[in-house]
Amino acid sequence: MTNEQKRYKSWPFEEAARIVRAGRGRLPETAVFETGFGPSGLPHIGTFAEVARTTWVRRAYEHVTGGKTALVAFSDDLDGLRKVPDNMPNAGMLREHLGKPLSDIPDPYGCCASYSGHMNGRLREFLDAFGFECCFRSSSEAYRRGDFNAGIKILLDNVEKVLEVILPTLQEENRERWSPFLPKCERCGKVYTTRVTAHRKDADAVDYRCDTPFGDVPGCGHTGTASIYNGGVKMGWKVDWALRWYCYGVSYEMYGKDLIPSAELSSRIVAIMGGKEPCGFFYELFLDEAGEKISKSRGNGVSVEQWLAYAPVESLAHFIYRDPRQAKKLYFEMIPRAMDEYLDQLRRYPEMEEGKRPDSPLWHIHRAGASVPSYASSVNFTMVNNLVAALGTSDRDLLLGFLRRYDPAVERFPEILGPLVDKGLRYYNDHILPNKRHRAPSDAERPLFLALRSKLSGPGVDGLDEKALQSLVFDVAREHGIEPPEFFAAIYQVLLGQERGPRFGSFARLVGIERVIALIDEHAGVSSSP
Repeated sequence: MTNEQKRYKSWPFEEAARIVRAGRGRLPETAVFETGFGPSGLPHIGTFAEVARTTWVRRAYEHVTGGKTALVAFSDDLDGLRKVPDNMPNAGMLREHLGKPLSDIPDPYGCCASYSGHMNGRLREFLDAFGFECCFRSSSEAYRRGDFNAGIKILLDNVEKVLEVILPTLQEENRERWSPFLPKCERCGKVYTTRVTAHRKDADAVDYRCDTPFGDVPGCGHTGTASIYNGGVKMGWKVDWALRWYCYGVSYEMYGKDLIPSAELSSRIVAIMGGKEPCGFFYELFLDEAGEKISKSRGNGVSVEQWLAYAPVESLAHFIYRDPRQAKKLYFEMIPRAMDEYLDQLRRYPEMEEGKRPDSPLWHIHRAGASVPSYASSVNFTMVNNLVAALGTSDRDLLLGFLRRYDPAVERFPEILGPLVDKGLRYYNDHILPNKRHRAPSDAERPLFLALRSKLSGPGVDGLDEKALQSLVFDVAREHGIEPPEFFAAIYQVLLGQERGPRFGSFARLVGIERVIALIDEHAGVSSSP
């Protein structure tokens, strides 16, 4: 490894170094990175994460080697439809096509030539919308075009060796009828109801019978012979993965933790073919609020579209960037924190030494550091929501006025401030306002609010900074013999109607002393009047 390759410690550069080491100093003319897509459902946040993370490793590799790269986004649209996704229209029609390749099933949305045609189109739009530079390939086109013919011939000639790898991993009752080849029945069009009855190496074909039930879907009983070439068969999943690695010369691929056993088997099969497994990297899965795996067929968790309604895509990328091998819960309450962490990174980026910037998440997120925006304001997403809560208004101009008075520097960053306010307002109205519950102060708490109001009404308070205003709450708690966290919790619950909130000093400076006093009068029911 060169000094340049050893210089950076962020995980994309560590992955790039692995690719270099795997080549033992010999770089391919073009290093191929691959990412896979199952078009049984719409692209979702896992799709975005896999392509984004692979892109970051790709750019790191280019940075340290100067070598050429290509990213292949591969859609397995010859996969058969195993079940009807929960969130898909025309479920009755789809049930009639269970077991058929996705590329042969009508579009449930009624606008494209096929089920997978719709999903592939959405995937390509999805990738283009986020500026991912990749070469799209679909399984149906690749097989029919003959991309895999040479590799499939090798697999047929070595079918016994492939069976030795796969059969021990299957339940005993499934071993006798398993084959790496999945012919499509020429009568009923299904791929999951056929079983290979003979591998005919001399004719480059397989014999099959369509008599294997697939769930509640029966075979049609047809017997036939299928050529292994140009889409006459497709390969079973683990073998298909190895086939792509071999034929496309894939150098690097990421996959979810649940696919580790498949990757291990595919690596053994590509070795049988005389090829080399790519550098693989498994990542942990996204979980919803209940800790369950996010599924595009179930539509649980947060979608990319939902995230973008409340925060820019860069905040999502920053959330995804952190340790890919750590499972992440992804639900709406994560959005404000993720946005604020992204803004904090923007503030600190200019202070980094230029030679250390490639280890910053922003360098990877913003095209190898080419387009990192400037932001030198303390205004953030949480502040916008706190301001809306305190003022009780959705008046955009009024909010902007408060924020500009609080931090005049924010005026210099309209491309960040505008979306921050608009998306923050939407988030507040959709996810905070419906859950706000102001409680009345207890008899023991009422004197504390009265004492705080009295201190805020004293001379010179308007000139206090955030630290001094924060200290007022500690002073009141100490004078009344309670722990400060108890009083802070009461402030959030009584004045803001929520369980957690901002630092009181920052909040008071943002909305103004008069507004805090008004909140105390409105929600705590106290007054300094006798």
